[in-house]
Amino acid sequence: MGPMTASSGRRVLLAAPRGYCAGVDRAVIAVEKALEQYGAPIYVRHEIVHNKYVVQTLENKGAVFVERTEEVPPGNIVMFSAHGVAPVVHEEARQGRLASIDATCPLVTKVHKEAVRYANEDYDILLIGHEGHEEVIGTSGEAPDHIQLVDGPEDVAKVEVRDPSKVVWLSQTTLSVDETMETVDALKTKFPGLVSPPSDDICYATQNRQVAVKQMGAEADLVIVVGSRNSSNSKRLVEVAKLAGARDAHLVDFAAEIDETWLEGVTTVGVTSGASVPEVLVEQVLEWLAERGYADVEIVKTADESITFSLPKELRRDLREEAAAMVAERGGSGTSEE
Repeated sequence: MGPMTASSGRRVLLAAPRGYCAGVDRAVIAVEKALEQYGAPIYVRHEIVHNKYVVQTLENKGAVFVERTEEVPPGNIVMFSAHGVAPVVHEEARQGRLASIDATCPLVTKVHKEAVRYANEDYDILLIGHEGHEEVIGTSGEAPDHIQLVDGPEDVAKVEVRDPSKVVWLSQTTLSVDETMETVDALKTKFPGLVSPPSDDICYATQNRQVAVKQMGAEADLVIVVGSRNSSNSKRLVEVAKLAGARDAHLVDFAAEIDETWLEGVTTVGVTSGASVPEVLVEQVLEWLAERGYADVEIVKTADESITFSLPKELRRDLREEAAAMVAERGGSGTSEE
């Protein structure tokens, strides 16, 4: 039997907003601009954003991704990812005679500043987030003596604080809104005086994408989320879709990863993408579905996004010259590998 047509009643619900948020867009452009201005290699500590396609594309242009600052030869440029880093990492770069570009998302920077402020006021800070995530590591590093991680409601029972009247919660920006508030409610039950941050830490893009998926998931038999396995916000979208009523939901990096058996008995497919996913990958999924009879695409729009962030200020300086000067000042030879 050949491909079915749109007249079969099969349709796609396409979430809007989806894909790149302002912080991801800023970080990716920052790498491209740095390569354009300074030439390759530009070293990037950790993945600039959690997306396999984006990382591979930037590698092809001359970006070199490393796990540790120490892997970057002296006299080079290192960029810090959108997820942010602890103050100790900035010091590592200085000690390693590296010029640095900080591509941390401004919304993550806001959480870092909140952590510093509450630590200075001697609060116990309960950071809601997932252990081992780069953003959590970076935020925790701002005030390690004051911050303890709470990885979900099940962690609340073991939380101990010095003074229940001086305790505040902060959050990883890419979590599920519902999941986070469940943890907050449990913390408030244990610590009635718990202080909330001055503004919601969960990023606007994460919230908007989850709202769209909730609306879409209520109607969809299957939801396909385009995103990488190490992307926290993408994985949350799969969970949100199922909780919203979708019979099934899957995370894929590329259209080729979709299993045709997922379509058995499916009339309505919901499609969305995580905040670090370029639109080209969504378009490929839509083409794949159209070839199998799901050519009727309906947009599910729940918000308009117009936020943009300016590029890192370091891109306005001659960082190659700065890196060379650092090497000359401290002695030793740098390696440009150009």
